[in-house]
Amino acid sequence: MFSEIMHEVWENYRGRLIGVIIGLVIGLLFLFMGFFRTIFLLICIGAGFFIGNRVDNKEELIDLLDRLLPPGYHR
Repeated sequence: MFSEIMHEVWENYRGRLIGVIIGLVIGLLFLFMGFFRTIFLLICIGAGFFIGNRVDNKEELIDLLDRLLPPGYHR
């Protein structure tokens, strides 16, 4: 019975549930780590997600560096 209810909640309210969990985690990070450490952690997570997404899409990391850095910074 409980698993059926949880399955129905997941199917109908998946986005809200994920949003609440992410909000809870970020709120706990602010409480335990402080504002600036949490912001730094979120920036690092975002950068890791961005780079991982590029790797998953089979884009070359060198091409990404070409767009981000001035010419001549990698060899």
